[in-house]
Amino acid sequence: MALNLDTLSPKELQALIANAQSQMHTARAGQVKDVRSKIDALLHSNGLTLADVYPTRGGKGSKGGTKNPVAPKYRNPDDASQTWSGRGKRPLWFIAALKRRGVTAENLLIAGASKAPAPAKKTAAKPTKKAVKAPAKKAVAKKKAAKR
Repeated sequence: MALNLDTLSPKELQALIANAQSQMHTARAGQVKDVRSKIDALLHSNGLTLADVYPTRGGKGSKGGTKNPVAPKYRNPDDASQTWSGRGKRPLWFIAALKRRGVTAENLLIAGASKAPAPAKKTAAKPTKKAVKAPAKKAVAKKKAAKR
C-alpha cells in the first residue's frame, strides 16, 4: 500500500497521522499482552514467580529503594524526644542550642555517639608564585643598580 503523501491536504495528513498513532497503540498493547502471556507460561511451567526471578533490590545505589535509618547523634537538651543524626539540614532546635552561651555541638552529643571525623591535616604549603618571583625581582633590581 503506497501512499503519495505529496498529494494529501494538511487535514488528510493529520487524519492519517491520528489513524497511524491509534493503530500503533493497538499493536503495542497486543505485543505487550503476547509477551506477558509467554512470560507467565514460562514462569508457571518452571514453578516460579516474577518475584523469584526479579527480587526487589534495596540498599546503596538502588533507585526507589528504602534507605536505612541512621542512628541519632545529637539530642535536644530541652526535649529528649528530638534527635538529629548529623546528616542533612540542621534542625531549628540544634541551631538555637548552639546560640546559647557555652553550648557546643559536642555538648549535644548522645552518650556513645561518635564524634564527627577530625578534619584532615594540611600538608606543607607549596610556595606561591609571589614568593618565587620576589627574589628574582630583587636580583633584577641589583643588576640595574650595578649597571649605573
